[in-house]
Amino acid sequence: MKRREFVRIAAGAAVAWPVVVSAQQQRVMPVIGFLSDLSPGPAAPTVAMFRQGLGETGYVEGQNLTIEYRWAEARFDRLSGLAADLVERKVDLIATTVGSPSALAAKSATSTIPIVFSVGVDPVATGLVASLVRPDGNLTGITGVATELAPKRLELLVELVPQASVIALLVNPNNPNVEPFVRGVQEAADAKGVRLPILKAGTEGEIEPAFASLTQLRAGALVVAPDPLFISGCDQLVTLASRHTIPAIYFRRECSAAGGLISYAPDVSAMYRQLGIYAGKILKGAKPADLPVQQPTRFELVINLKTAKALGLTVPQSLLLRADEVIE
Repeated sequence: MKRREFVRIAAGAAVAWPVVVSAQQQRVMPVIGFLSDLSPGPAAPTVAMFRQGLGETGYVEGQNLTIEYRWAEARFDRLSGLAADLVERKVDLIATTVGSPSALAAKSATSTIPIVFSVGVDPVATGLVASLVRPDGNLTGITGVATELAPKRLELLVELVPQASVIALLVNPNNPNVEPFVRGVQEAADAKGVRLPILKAGTEGEIEPAFASLTQLRAGALVVAPDPLFISGCDQLVTLASRHTIPAIYFRRECSAAGGLISYAPDVSAMYRQLGIYAGKILKGAKPADLPVQQPTRFELVINLKTAKALGLTVPQSLLLRADEVIE
């Protein structure tokens, strides 16, 4: 090779080299697809805990990690399209939150991209994983056992409002998990000898008419079923419960903090922190099949005494002693 030609080739390589390094650096930074049933606002606290979990494994968004957010905004029919979009984006991992619809949508969209989920139902019964100990496939995550907690919420409400012979249950009929939840609450209602009319609200506009029917039903209390729509509408639910002077139990601590009477739920912050830890471990090379599905170890009973007083209720001492937090 002539000296002049060698110098020309070397110079061209020197110019091209930084471009190649830059492209490789861009590819090296992993991308997580975050698929949620919620809107950004109501999801903010859980997103923060997810980032905290990632941070504990060495990943910081914007520094060595990118997160692509997709929000269904309580519209289950949007999830499959959003999941497909993340797969087309070729993300390195998909994190699904709030419920099984987003996890099932992600599972239908890909059998190769790792998926970590947070669901409220049994992930084995819904077909997400083969077992809790050995999930198999490309999914693992956290289950909040929401269906199992349903009877407990009704029992707590009966203890708080023993004179209520009719306790209504508010559900979103569009939620595919509504039937097992209703069955669990119905069994508890039958055991306690209370009647359980079902109120349905599939959109924000249907929530107020559902509350309006409480008087006609002569309901003495209300159980709010877990649902993305009701997480987003927590303030509306609390306001309507106050307006209709109806004692209600919720599935998120945030609702009690916003003025709701009582809530009983897993420690959601801990769940989403663990979800972030799992995501970080998988990005570092762990396989979803080798990470057992986690279950919550701590449950929070929160009572708002200010709201109880406004409703004219005296909270039993036995209930106060069991509460993890009393808001005064």
